[in-house]
Parts: sequence; C-alpha cells; structure tokens
Amino acid sequence: MGSAYNANYFRWFEIGRTELLRSLGLTYKAIETKGLFLPVSEAFCKYIAPVIYDDILQIETALDTRIKGGMKFDYTIFSEGGEKILAKGYTKHACVDHNGRVVRPPEFLVKLITSHATPS
Repeated sequence: MGSAYNANYFRWFEIGRTELLRSLGLTYKAIETKGLFLPVSEAFCKYIAPVIYDDILQIETALDTRIKGGMKFDYTIFSEGGEKILAKGYTKHACVDHNGRVVRPPEFLVKLITSHATPS
C-alpha cells in the first residue's frame, strides 16, 4: 500500500509527548520514580493525508492547560518542513499511583503544566 499503518500515528504522538516533557526538564522515568503514572485514558487521531513510508515527519506537541484531573496533549503531524498537515490528534492521561488508583496531579506536575503550557 505504501502508506504507514494507522496505529503508528499514536507511536508518533508518544514520541512527541515524551520529547515535550523532556524539553521541560521532566522524563517519564522521573515521574514514575515519584510514584506517579500517566496512562492514556483517551486517544484520538484525525488522518488528513497519508504518511508514505520513508517520509520524514515533524511532530508539534502542546499541553492543554484546561484539563484539571490529568493531562491532555494535542498533536499535529506535518510533512518534512512543515508545509503540509498530515494528522491532528490528542491524548488524555489520568494520574494514577503505583496501585492504579486515580490521584490528583501532584504539585510539581501542576506547576510544570501551568508554567510551560499554552491553552489550545
């Protein structure tokens, strides 16, 4: 078929999310060391144009600060150079402890979100 498998878009979202957190000075490993986990509770992708195998992509990721009980990341996948939007989507994440119980986002995470994010 020549185009990328649809589930790969969610892998690219994960890469964008991981790199955004890293750019803010926080890694998933550091979050989990504090006993907090961020499982995906909802995911959406609008496929606008196909990604062809071997295309080079640009992923834009933003934190949505309007979410109170967890985190929401918005994504736009562009073709190389950013001239064409290929997909848009989001993921929502619950905050859970090591037992899988939903918890309020801890203060360090709230501060990170409010100081570095721009509302969508």
